[in-house]
Amino acid sequence: MEQLQVIQSKIYEIRGQKVMLDRDLAALYQVTTSNLNKAVKRNLKRFPPDFMFQLTEEEFATLRNNLIFQNGTSNWGGTRKRPHAFTEQGLAMLSGLLNSDIAIQVNINIMRAFVAVRQMIALPPSDKLAELQSEVAELKNYVEEILSDQNDINEETAMQLELINQSLAELQMKRKKEERPRNPIGFIQPKK
Repeated sequence: MEQLQVIQSKIYEIRGQKVMLDRDLAALYQVTTSNLNKAVKRNLKRFPPDFMFQLTEEEFATLRNNLIFQNGTSNWGGTRKRPHAFTEQGLAMLSGLLNSDIAIQVNINIMRAFVAVRQMIALPPSDKLAELQSEVAELKNYVEEILSDQNDINEETAMQLELINQSLAELQMKRKKEERPRNPIGFIQPKK
């Protein structure tokens, strides 16, 4: 179940399709991104544009801004090329290329994750709406409770600060009334 959640967190929506990126797939399959892309390149006929596509600069910039790719592209760290995105059909095709035991198990889990995402999307709107409304109500109550506590503290603190300011002002006025010239320090005699 834990691996399904990890896989679901790596499913992104790009160009209106649910996709996984080559980098994430390589990590799941325990191979390098380069080797994964080489296997795809050797079998490019199996991956038409609706199965796999390379991200545009704008799409890649959006992913960088969302901290999916923290280092961006460079020759000294980060990714050197824009990533490839695989749709669910592309992932099914990819499963035929990679035959290790790890790849087979990962493909099974990826297919389960895509089915779970589809089922979540397919929930009737009333169920989703009711669930969202209850969550929003809980959040609203929680925030109101926290803010009411904070407002009480702020009113008390404001009153205390006002009293402190009044006391300081009174002390300054008292001091100014009592102020008289002081004797200088040192060997200088005060003027009479």
